[in-house]
Amino acid sequence: MLTDRATIACMAGLILCSLGKVAQAEGPLSAIDWLSQSVSAAPGTVVALPGTKTFEPEATKGNVPGDVSVSVLGAATPDALGILTPMTTGLPANLWGLGRTTEIAQAITRTNSGGLPALQSLLLTLLLAEADPPIDAGSSGTVLLARIDRLLDMGALDQASALLTLAGDGNADLFRRNFDVALLLGSEDKACERMRAVPELAPTFPARVFCLARAGDWNAAALTLRTGEALDQITPAEVALLSRFLDPDLADGVAALPAPDKPTPLIWRMYEAIGEPLPTMGTPVAFSHADLGPRAGWRAHIEAAERLARVGAISPNVLLGVYTERKPAASGGVWDRVAAFQKFDDALQSGNADAVAKTLPVVWARMTEAELEAPFAALFAKNLMRLDLPGDAGALAFRVALLSDQYERAAQGRTPANPTEAFLIGLARGKLASVPAQDALGRAIASAFVRPSLTDDMRALLEQDRVGEALLAAISLIESGARGDLGDVSSGLSILRHLGMEDAARRSALELLLLERRG
Repeated sequence: MLTDRATIACMAGLILCSLGKVAQAEGPLSAIDWLSQSVSAAPGTVVALPGTKTFEPEATKGNVPGDVSVSVLGAATPDALGILTPMTTGLPANLWGLGRTTEIAQAITRTNSGGLPALQSLLLTLLLAEADPPIDAGSSGTVLLARIDRLLDMGALDQASALLTLAGDGNADLFRRNFDVALLLGSEDKACERMRAVPELAPTFPARVFCLARAGDWNAAALTLRTGEALDQITPAEVALLSRFLDPDLADGVAALPAPDKPTPLIWRMYEAIGEPLPTMGTPVAFSHADLGPRAGWRAHIEAAERLARVGAISPNVLLGVYTERKPAASGGVWDRVAAFQKFDDALQSGNADAVAKTLPVVWARMTEAELEAPFAALFAKNLMRLDLPGDAGALAFRVALLSDQYERAAQGRTPANPTEAFLIGLARGKLASVPAQDALGRAIASAFVRPSLTDDMRALLEQDRVGEALLAAISLIESGARGDLGDVSSGLSILRHLGMEDAARRSALELLLLERRG
């Protein structure tokens, strides 16, 4: 017979009840530690993704060697999902080859682009690519979840949301990610409606209280809170926060709640709702999306857009829109950057070459301080090239162009002013055989373009058609090489060139030389 507490919980329809037991929330379900524990599945329950079915082959019931993979030929698997087709990405449909699901997921989780925009873009493309699933992929979506988590970790919420839309959210692992994306993008009401509509998603008490309150059912929310507290399913800190969330009068005359060390999106949104908003600076970069909404002030918009543009999570045009939203009413710090940006933008739009030459060095210094050179180059390189600026301003404009997709065209029309420019031009054109490098980094880069070579381990990987893992390895090698081991730079660039990723190789190399991204 159920205990009184469990009976209350079951009658309230809050969590799963089976065999006289209340299902407990599972431990962390993600490689990233800031997801809200918004739903929990009954222990041992397997929920198949839409369009798939759970399957236990007969062979798995006996003793099967650990290196034997069992899969269902032709079965649908979420690991194949992507929003960019092979025709769009230029990557093979058989992206993972003979790679194993666990190893692929681990490689995705640990890969770091090191702040180089070209590598960030390559990693983003790889994570969004539609491809054949790994040979041992089942219906669990292990690789898909790893890709989504990496996107969340990068702050690429719109892209993660697109993958989640394809996958559906009838699975607890996918729903909790979708729920958090909705919280950070300000569309939590729709996520709460979905939670109510899918009973197999068992909401945890804090999520249930939040969603009931958002729907205006304050009495049910209060009952849920007290039930969860009685069953020890809500921590004392959550009880204090949820109580103020339901009854703002409780905060009158009392101190503000202490800020949590690692807020989840659900906790972050509730602190905002009670009038004690937490700063997004210091939180994972994905939280910056919350400051792009109408509830934040202009300075918060600017800082959020800068943070997201820096990691390639938003289009440079979003940064342009935020920077030019209005005239700065103060000076210092971010305001000096905005003022310099607006003066340069005005000069460029006027077509006045002298004004552009005067404002370009100032705005470039401000962009460099904030590590926003690549978004700036994407926005303005083409128009700068049209002006054909002379002297130092022209040399700077040339470097700006080298950090954009116009790098090769800029190099074709440039006469080198010094040996450093000669090397940059040769690199942009992919012709370094007769151009001397100026330092150790240049020599490491030149080696990959003049004498590219692969390690035995990499050759073995590619013999198994494990192109995706090879690209992840290349990204990690270039990133680690930038921090010290220049041999890794040569190896990483050689892999990219061997796989036909010439544009990514050249742009990464140019960024290594032109940007300060070394740890």
